[in-house]
Amino acid sequence: MPPREQPATRVYGGRTAADRRAERRQRLLDAGLELFGTEGYAATSIEKLCAAAGVSTRNFYEEFSGREALLMALHDDVIERAVEAVGAAFTEAGEGGVPVRVNLAVRAYLTTTAADPRWARLSYVEIVGVSPAVEQHRLAWREQWVELLVAEAEGAVVRGEAAPRDFRLGAVALIGAVNELVYHWSRGGHRIPMDDVVAAVVRLATAVITAP
Repeated sequence: MPPREQPATRVYGGRTAADRRAERRQRLLDAGLELFGTEGYAATSIEKLCAAAGVSTRNFYEEFSGREALLMALHDDVIERAVEAVGAAFTEAGEGGVPVRVNLAVRAYLTTTAADPRWARLSYVEIVGVSPAVEQHRLAWREQWVELLVAEAEGAVVRGEAAPRDFRLGAVALIGAVNELVYHWSRGGHRIPMDDVVAAVVRLATAVITAP
């Protein structure tokens, strides 16, 4: 018996069901960025998100299990962009030493995560302490950054720019300092020039790698 033909994908108004669902998901992500990044996570209900996105509650739960899942999806988005930007910065640095590599990488990371004040608030303020699940998510990303920083420091050892040691504690301390510094910048209404923030982080990162 020949196989039954599958029904053609239904198209409404030139858009498939998958297209419409992807558009709804993007509207929810946009609404989450706007509301979490301006009013704050705690002040944003699912009803507010749905109203801002123009979708139903049922549509929301088709895409996300709850507000936490939306928050983590947004955090993934900005951090993945930052990882890509830092990777490109290291590529641009080529054979450059610690001063060049650190300056390019720090600037790439900070200008990516803080390019939009809403991203900065979400990444450095709203993501912290939400729940055990969100903390686990945040700390998993932190561990990836620690590994990247340790690898960079060990590369400096190979090039003769740093003495060999365990760089993990310094990497964790640096990440904590960066988070607090950008938190301070974000909560202060961005009155401090970003160049000053970059310069402060570059000094800290350089010391973590090269200080005896």
